[in-house]
Amino acid sequence: MKLFCFPYAGGSSVVFNNWKSYLRYDIELRAIELAGRGKRIMEAHYTDLNDAVNDVFSLIISEIRGGDSYAFFGHSMGAKIVYELTQRIMEKRLPGPKHIFFSGRGAPNISRFDEKAYHKLPDEEFKKEILKLGGTPKEFFEHPELVDVFLPLLKNDFRLAHEETPIKEINPFPCDITVFMGKDEDLTPEQVDGWKNNTSGICTIHYFNGGHFFINEKAEEVIKRINSTLQQTSKPVKLQTNC
Repeated sequence: MKLFCFPYAGGSSVVFNNWKSYLRYDIELRAIELAGRGKRIMEAHYTDLNDAVNDVFSLIISEIRGGDSYAFFGHSMGAKIVYELTQRIMEKRLPGPKHIFFSGRGAPNISRFDEKAYHKLPDEEFKKEILKLGGTPKEFFEHPELVDVFLPLLKNDFRLAHEETPIKEINPFPCDITVFMGKDEDLTPEQVDGWKNNTSGICTIHYFNGGHFFINEKAEEVIKRINSTLQQTSKPVKLQTNC
C-alpha cells in the first residue's frame, strides 16, 4: 500500500525522511514535496488552497488511477490539503484512499473563530509566535539568508492554513479515518469530535503526549499506530453469506 504524506506549514518532504525506517515493509512511503520548498524551491508559492490542491492532484493522479491501494496522511496544513484533495478525487469518481489520517487539525466543518491569523503579523512578531508553536529551531532565525527565503513561504503557508473553505454540505468519505492529536493541542473537543461527521465509516481518535508538533516528538509512536491501522485496512474482507 502507498502512503502519501503531506507536511505542515513550512514543512517539506524531509519531515518524513526517517519514517521509512519504521514503516511496515509493505507500506510504500510517498512524501509529497509541495511547491516553493525542497526540490521545488524555485517554484512559485501557492496563490490559494485550490491552487495547492490542483498541484498535488496532478502529482498523484497517475499513481491513484492505476487502482493500487493507497492511504493519505496530512498534518495541520497538510490535513487541510488532504481533505480537499480527497473531495476532488471523489468528485472525479477516481479510486479513493483506503484510509485517511488527519493529524493536528480540527474538523473542517467546525469553524475556528478564535484561530490566530499569524500570517498578518509583522515579521518580528510572527517569528516569536512561530517559536512558541515549536517545530522551527530558534537558531534558524539567526541566519538572515535563510529567513529571507523561508519567511515568505512560511507566512504564505499559514495564510493557506487559515483560509476559510466554505462547506455548504458535508460529503462524508466512504473510508475509515483516524484522527491524531497532541494532548496539549489548542483545539476544543467539539473541533476534534467533528471529524466523526466526515466519514460514513469508522472514525478513530488518538491522542499523543505533546503539543502541535507531536508527530516529530513522538514519531515512532505515530508510525506504530499507522502501521497497525494499515495492517488491518489491508486485510481481505470476509464476506457474509446465507449458505
